[in-house]
Order: sequence, then structure tokens, then C-alpha cells
Amino acid sequence: MNFVESYKTLNVDVDGNIAYITMNRPKQLNALNEDLISEMAQCLNELKKSESVKILVLQGSGPAFSSGGDIKEMLQKPNNDDFFVIMDQIGEMIETLYTMPMLTVSCIQGAAAGLGLSLALASDYILADPESKIAMNFIGIGLIPDGAGHFLMENRLGAHAAKKVIWEGKVMTGVEAHTLGLIDQLVQVGSLKDELKSLLSKWSKKPLKAMIKTKTIYSQMNLEKLRSYLEHEKKGQYEMRNTKDHREGIQAFLEKRPPVFKGE
Repeated sequence: MNFVESYKTLNVDVDGNIAYITMNRPKQLNALNEDLISEMAQCLNELKKSESVKILVLQGSGPAFSSGGDIKEMLQKPNNDDFFVIMDQIGEMIETLYTMPMLTVSCIQGAAAGLGLSLALASDYILADPESKIAMNFIGIGLIPDGAGHFLMENRLGAHAAKKVIWEGKVMTGVEAHTLGLIDQLVQVGSLKDELKSLLSKWSKKPLKAMIKTKTIYSQMNLEKLRSYLEHEKKGQYEMRNTKDHREGIQAFLEKRPPVFKGE
């Protein structure tokens, strides 16, 4: 099958048994708008059918992995138009990536924030530059993580530590995120491509079918839990979008000032 299709927001390349998906909105720091979310879900579902691809690499073009959900696009729909449709597309994107019958690795440089971080966390392995800016920062605009962010953070940190990271919403360097346990491998500044090449070379010498089978067992055992988290996030996010704190968070974002939250 030919996976190199024409997408507006993605570049897709297949080299032997390795597929590369590159988010391609560099001027927007690869912010996840409706088109990118839809095309990512479509691309992953198509790629999932492959019997030859054993490794998937997810990366961003330009200076960032992904800065998160596209707030500018969100502001164009203040009345929650199509909210549930978009949330279902996000859920499809994350579930498909999490259950891909192949090894998946995300390469983070620059920003990996909000939904962009959820996307990275849905992969099996994360490489990151030490100067990356990594944050689960929904709290800054009075929202909660989506894209199974709660589930994925809990998997890596445990629920107690995940809550603290989510509540703080701090922007961490790659070094801080690695120390915390959010990413798997820290690379030297500017060596992300070389370290990815080294990792892929190492994996290519391993029994990939056995590695993928282990991954599949874990993902299938956790699938219902993942879906439950996505459903709770969808309902919770809808509720949070209608709070005074969210409106204040958005206004503060537009005015480039610290928000003044009142717990309402």
C-alpha cells in the first residue's frame, strides 16, 4: 500500500519498515487545529493496516513538536460549535496512536504542550532535546487535559504526581521532564536526528514482532480504561469551557497578562 498521500498539515514518508509522520504547520508551531487532528487520525488509521511497517516516528516541522491545541481556532467558535465532534476526533487520534501495531517514537524539540504533549505521551518512546519546552498547561486557561492526558500522565508518573504536574501547569525543560519521568531519553542539544537514527538502528536488530506483541498486550489490556478517560475528559472539558475561570484565562491570554482566577 502507498501511505504517502497528500495531506495539508502532514508530511508522510515510508522508508523500508519505518514510517515518518511530520506535522507540518511550522508557522503555527504545529498547533493542532481541526485539519491536523482529522488528518492525523486518518493517516494513523491508514498506516495501521500496514503489514510491513514496524516502527512509526512522529515529529514536528520547524522549531516545535506541537504547541498544543490551536487556541486561535478555538476562539473562532466561542459557543462550543462542533465541540463533541472535535473531541471525538481527538479521541480517535489518541486511541489509534496508542494501539498502533508497531513501535512508536516521538521526537520532541521546542514546544510539546497541552494536546501536543498528550500526543507525544501516547507513543511508546519519547526522545527530547534538553532545551525543549514541555508542559501539560491546560490549567493556564482554566481547562483540564484532554487527548487522554490524565491517563497518559498517570501511566508515566502515577496519579498523585500526575495531579501535581497538571495543577501546576509548569513549562519544563527537557531535562526537568526527563528527571520527572515524562520522557524516555534526553539527547544532547542539536543531536535529536542522530539519536533517533541510533535508536532506530538498535531497534532494527531486535525481534520487533516480539516487542510489538508485548506492546499490543499492554495496550489492549488498558484500552477500556483509556476510552473511559477520554469520555470523562470530553464531559469535563465541556463543563470547564463554560466556566468564568476559562473565560478569564482566555481573556488574559489575549491581553498577555497573568489570569486572575476566582474558582468559578
